Amino acid sequence: MKIFSSSLRNITKRLLLAVVCFSVVSAPTWAAEKPSFRLAWSIYVGWVPWDYGNNAGIIDKWADKYGIEIDVVQVNDYIESINQYTAGSFDAVVMTNMDALTIPAASGVDSTALIVGDFSNGNDGVVLKNASALADIKGQRVNLVELSVSHYLLARGLETVDMTERNVTVVNTADADMVSAFVTDDVTAVTTWNPLLAEINKMPNSNVVFDSSQIPGEIIDLLVVNSEILSKYPELGKALTGAWYEIMGQMQQDDEVGLKALNFMAASAGTDLAGYKDQLASTKMFYQPAEAVAFTESATLKDTMAKVAEFSFKHGLLGEGAPDAGFIGIETPAGVYGDESNITLRFDASFMQMAADGEL
Repeated sequence: MKIFSSSLRNITKRLLLAVVCFSVVSAPTWAAEKPSFRLAWSIYVGWVPWDYGNNAGIIDKWADKYGIEIDVVQVNDYIESINQYTAGSFDAVVMTNMDALTIPAASGVDSTALIVGDFSNGNDGVVLKNASALADIKGQRVNLVELSVSHYLLARGLETVDMTERNVTVVNTADADMVSAFVTDDVTAVTTWNPLLAEINKMPNSNVVFDSSQIPGEIIDLLVVNSEILSKYPELGKALTGAWYEIMGQMQQDDEVGLKALNFMAASAGTDLAGYKDQLASTKMFYQPAEAVAFTESATLKDTMAKVAEFSFKHGLLGEGAPDAGFIGIETPAGVYGDESNITLRFDASFMQMAADGEL
């Protein structure tokens, strides 16, 4: 019996040792199976906070809280970042409301505006050389990123002076070439966004003759997430929303933390603190989640998206088979604009409401 008991103890020890070894070896494998997601961002006053949040460890903190991983990636070409999201390379991306409709939604990728971060309130503008009124644009060639929010801004501006796009010639110009183009004698009119707008406006004989503050709430900056992924992993929505509003809180702090955050964002945006504050001044940031919820739930958002859809349809951005502006369904808390059987763009205020209620 002693021999048997001793053997049994030895076998038990070996089994326990094997379990411990297996646990040690297997731990990294289990950790690697943690759900992982990718977020793409590009340079803009309302989007560089994601870069700060990533650098400061805020995003990792919230990802850890919900048992996931979030990889934050800068993509230098804004449209390319949206194309990559549409192709499935990213789970979330920053973009405007119009681009959300005309690229992923129009491509059949069901997308949800998880966070309504801000709207342009002067960050986008029409600039004329040697002229001071928008009416002077008649007959001119206007350099802009064709079929972008700049194009939309120009069209909305022309309406205010009883003109249409037939009264000008649109010249498609990459955003990277906009500043250098305006220096040339041939270019007399551009439509662009900050920080390019600020650079151009500093040049001699340049005048901003129309800007987004004259159509407030129409050019909206969003964090968009693939709807299928968000539905399967609501923890991604919670982590991103929680991180965002912690970042917003730090931006508003009148102390060393707030100053460090703003200085980092300024450098990320390619400017200094004063320049970044100027850009913030022409941006309606929704620092508080309750503000964003109220904006998202208003009937005005639905009306704005109707305007955007009409512009997009007119320019063939809703797809070749689109019979009208309502071809794509756009779901908002105030109701659906367009085809309820073809909803591929959704504005969801529920995660921002959780943040407002302190439930994240």
